[in-house]
Amino acid sequence: MSAPSLAEVRAGGQPPGLKERRNEEHWAGRLYMRSISPFFSWIFIRIGFSPNQLTYMMIVCGMLGGVAVAVDGRGTAGLVWAIVGAVLIQAYLLLDCSDGEVARFRNRTSITGVYLDRIGHYLSEVALLAGLGVRAQGAWENGGYVELGLLAALGAALIKAETDNVVVARAKSGLPADPESGDRALRPESTGLALAREAASLLKLHRIIGAVELSLLIVVAAVIDHLTHDLTATRVLAVAVAVVAVLQTGLHFVSIVASRRLK
Repeated sequence: MSAPSLAEVRAGGQPPGLKERRNEEHWAGRLYMRSISPFFSWIFIRIGFSPNQLTYMMIVCGMLGGVAVAVDGRGTAGLVWAIVGAVLIQAYLLLDCSDGEVARFRNRTSITGVYLDRIGHYLSEVALLAGLGVRAQGAWENGGYVELGLLAALGAALIKAETDNVVVARAKSGLPADPESGDRALRPESTGLALAREAASLLKLHRIIGAVELSLLIVVAAVIDHLTHDLTATRVLAVAVAVVAVLQTGLHFVSIVASRRLK
């Protein structure tokens, strides 16, 4: 069998409507990574990587990103490790795009692949948030910021669990994974809650606990800390992330229970 062309990989791996998936496609994917990923997907196919192997690589990159930001927060080394962490998270995002593209091109999509992908997102975000806490503390020891990082990591995991358990609850009740009303089911039935949800969505504060956004914010904080010779910016970020994670956990739960997704 002849090797596929880049155009064939792009057509098979990125079917129409892929970038428009509202709740599945990351903004960075739409903005730039989906334009880059087919080149790497073509290389991965030529090498012979399976979709699940790419997903395992994605998980490793995401978790190493968390380790990198936790290594050192002070001085030039702190800035370098923050950049290394951000690069690893970009590799994580790239592999997150490519594993699906390779699976679709080879017609090898699987339940295992979906499961690994979800677990990968859990582990990567938890690792990065915990790493931020260690970075803000300045050492692998208790002192408040490590605990804030772990609290934010717990919040991020719970938010994902809240979302995933909608599918679990519907499946156990004999219902399809997605409500028939589509995106309308995401809106709370209460007008007040619906308006509050829209307002929160416009602020986009929940994005700061996402791996891609947080890795970039950590670099910004690292630059400021490098100029001021302390960890103030990183510590402010750690506090902000913990607050947002806690608030978002509660608000997300209320949004789900008050919506039509469980009906």
